[in-house]
Amino acid sequence: MSNRNTKLRLLEVAHDLIWESSYGSVSVDDICEKAAVAKGSFYHAFKSKSELAVAAFENHWEQKRPALDQLFSTQLPPLERLKRYCDFAVADQLGKYKTLGKVAGCPFSSVGCELSTQDENIRQKAHELNARMVKYFTSMVLELIAEGTVQETDAVELAKEMCAYITGVLTQAKIDNEITLVQRMLPGLLRLMGIHKAI
Repeated sequence: MSNRNTKLRLLEVAHDLIWESSYGSVSVDDICEKAAVAKGSFYHAFKSKSELAVAAFENHWEQKRPALDQLFSTQLPPLERLKRYCDFAVADQLGKYKTLGKVAGCPFSSVGCELSTQDENIRQKAHELNARMVKYFTSMVLELIAEGTVQETDAVELAKEMCAYITGVLTQAKIDNEITLVQRMLPGLLRLMGIHKAI
């Protein structure tokens, strides 16, 4: 296996193992075993598990970004973007639920919550990824305000509140192991924006 393939394999395995359980419960040995990579090769690619986790979540984001760009395309009406994003989130969680038999929640926020007071690099990466999501939502909210669907407000703050709501829903769904909470995400976001109609 080439150095590039080894690194990519470690990134993918680390992301999946941490998402499916937790950062604290997954060891370097676990990652190496699942990835079929020697421990020496691990430390050749990454200085620590923390560095690997940061890189793994950045890699996961880059894999997901084309889908997000498409979902939030300005060629779509803003409320259609929101609906498609929620459908995407539900499908993502349902896929994990069928595989694991439990709700996995958001990988970024799960690790961010677990380590925000212990590992600044991981906390910063989780914060950075959330900020990227806020940008997608801000663009959508600005259009909704411009067309009069949403009342004049601070678009960035509303976008942050929407992303915080999504994080909360995914976290509670994980705690309760209740996938229907995720399926009710869209109506909650509409209420948060003051929109009282189904889409």
